[in-house]
Amino acid sequence: MNKAEILIIDDEPQIRKLLQINLESNNYKVIQASTGKEGLALSANHLPNLILLDIGLPDKNGQQVLTELREWYNNPIIILSVQDNETDIVTALDHGATDYLTKPFRTGELLARIRSAIRRSQNTKNITSIICGDIEINLVTRQVKKNSETIKLTSTEYNLLALFAKNEGKVLTHQFILKEIWGYSYQNETQYLRVFVGNLRKKLEINPNNPQHFITESGVGYRFQ
Repeated sequence: MNKAEILIIDDEPQIRKLLQINLESNNYKVIQASTGKEGLALSANHLPNLILLDIGLPDKNGQQVLTELREWYNNPIIILSVQDNETDIVTALDHGATDYLTKPFRTGELLARIRSAIRRSQNTKNITSIICGDIEINLVTRQVKKNSETIKLTSTEYNLLALFAKNEGKVLTHQFILKEIWGYSYQNETQYLRVFVGNLRKKLEINPNNPQHFITESGVGYRFQ
């Protein structure tokens, strides 16, 4: 039985009610806040396993609430918002959001994102290997296998794959990936990144033209699943 506690920070009563019904029917504990100030207080008092945060709050901008939370809160934060422009999405992800869903959203997709985020946050310590479907990554030996067959990767390709795998299910922005793998001076080289993701798809996807692992989030970045 699920024991995870989720904090909803949203000023729309009908959205909070809908989320509460769906989350509690999946055995999550739910607490609610209608303002940013209330959400910050509840998050400090309860330390929930995950926060669902609306950007359009009446007292504080959700991006500001996200920034304040990330000063001390390390668990997943999923943004829920009617704002779907790339700037808002990238800003939220770069400031520590775990994921981003636009309203209206499908309940099944939200629940899947929640499960993935909580599972990842609970299993990030002392990891020596990662298995994602038919791909196995040994973080100690740097060996990668697909269907038990060893796949030869360049050093950069491996580093990129390991970054994706350690953040499985999370949207990584172009700028974040480029900074982590190549450094600050490469943060605008999105074409450079596209080439390396293409190489990984050729080596690890069944059909590189219809990827199942390396998913493009248009205008934002990539998600590994």
